[in-house]
Amino acid sequence: MDRTLALKAAGTQLVVVGVLALIMGLALPHSFFVDWGWIAGPAAWMLAATITARVLTLDLGRALVGAALAGIPSALATLTGLHWLGALIAIALFGAWCGHTRTTTPQPA
Repeated sequence: MDRTLALKAAGTQLVVVGVLALIMGLALPHSFFVDWGWIAGPAAWMLAATITARVLTLDLGRALVGAALAGIPSALATLTGLHWLGALIAIALFGAWCGHTRTTTPQPA
């Protein structure tokens, strides 16, 4: 496993998720999250994974698969009322996935 890449992926994901959460939290009323949080959260998570993949030049498809898999424990935590703990676990799992599946996009010569 590439630990440096894992830490970079987790850190980037943490920052992007945090920025998206802040923007959404300031821009949208609480009622939006009650009604639409089930789709807004996963959409923001996948957008953050897309940004992370682009910033770190990871294979986008593999990064999105990793984000989806890492999101499963997060969803379970959310169902038990531990939303942010689940997000932190998902970030750690996503970072580990990215560090384990080192697949950078080849740069043109």
